[in-house]
Amino acid sequence: MKKFFLNLYNWIDERVKLEDLVNFMGKKYVPVHSRSIWYYFGGVTLFFFIIQVVTGILLLFYYKASADLAFESIQFIMSKVEFGWLVRSIHTWSANLFILAAFIHMFSVYFERSYRKPREITWITGMLMFFLGLGFGFSGYLLPWNELAFFATKVGSDILGAIPLIGEELKIFARGGEDVTGATLSRMFGFHVALFPAIFTVLLTIHLLLVQRQGMSQPMEMVEKEMSEEKKMPFFPNFLLRDLLFWLIVLNVLAILAVFFPSELGHKADPFAPAPEGIKPEWYFLFMFQALKYLPAHVLFIEGEILGILLFGAAGILWLLVPFWDKKTARGQKNKFITYLGIFSVMFIIVFTILGWLT
Repeated sequence: MKKFFLNLYNWIDERVKLEDLVNFMGKKYVPVHSRSIWYYFGGVTLFFFIIQVVTGILLLFYYKASADLAFESIQFIMSKVEFGWLVRSIHTWSANLFILAAFIHMFSVYFERSYRKPREITWITGMLMFFLGLGFGFSGYLLPWNELAFFATKVGSDILGAIPLIGEELKIFARGGEDVTGATLSRMFGFHVALFPAIFTVLLTIHLLLVQRQGMSQPMEMVEKEMSEEKKMPFFPNFLLRDLLFWLIVLNVLAILAVFFPSELGHKADPFAPAPEGIKPEWYFLFMFQALKYLPAHVLFIEGEILGILLFGAAGILWLLVPFWDKKTARGQKNKFITYLGIFSVMFIIVFTILGWLT
């Protein structure tokens, strides 16, 4: 068996020069320090995305993207298809863990200032993928066509429609019409399985190429001290094997969640029924949803909801462009305002998510 794999390796190597790739990876090094653990969450986010793609393809074999058949097709998957309930549960949980890992990866990069020159494009592509990840969550939420997803999508698209100047056009574009109907389901299905994955794949390719080209960033204090060779590890095989081990750990966590807390389907959506009490978005939108609830009806001459949407939009743009306005202090030290802003953002998201969950 060993000889077989060796011959196979040599056969492939003669044609695609695997040895050159191995030598290239062997020359790459990863910084080793007390915060090296955060390097692994980028790979974990990628791992959950791969699981999303694989399980999503499996679900597509049976899913019907129409208002008449979507709910029943999910029922069929969960009750009739062998291990269908498990595949759907893995898809749902991996979607949530994908967003969670992306949040952790984003904030770890932010606090380490890993977005600074020459990694501005890496940060921007990562943030655009993060926004697309939220788009994946919003578009995929409606696909089961159940009661909760229907009214949550209606509320979410209504909030989208509150954006000044272009809000109404965006709402109609997202819904495929004036109201949430079967056209909305088809529109969200197209976003979820075609448009968003295509854009995400392009951004992911650019992002990974930049990471490989530029290497892992070092904490600012270590850059100034010029780390010695003893504080680095080879990317291949040392870091890669540790990364794969981390993937195995999170795969076990995902399996436990999917088996012991399987996804529920609920009741089929009825557009003519009243909205059930306590409609809430998914947890990663909950902090924004809860913050909008606390705003007064009017702030000066602006509606409170519109003001909140404008503030969140401005915050997202500033966060995306942080590499261009975060500057060192006069003494070349970290800008403490950036650290305080990051701490405030984390606490804001956690507190308002908890409040939204409890109320």
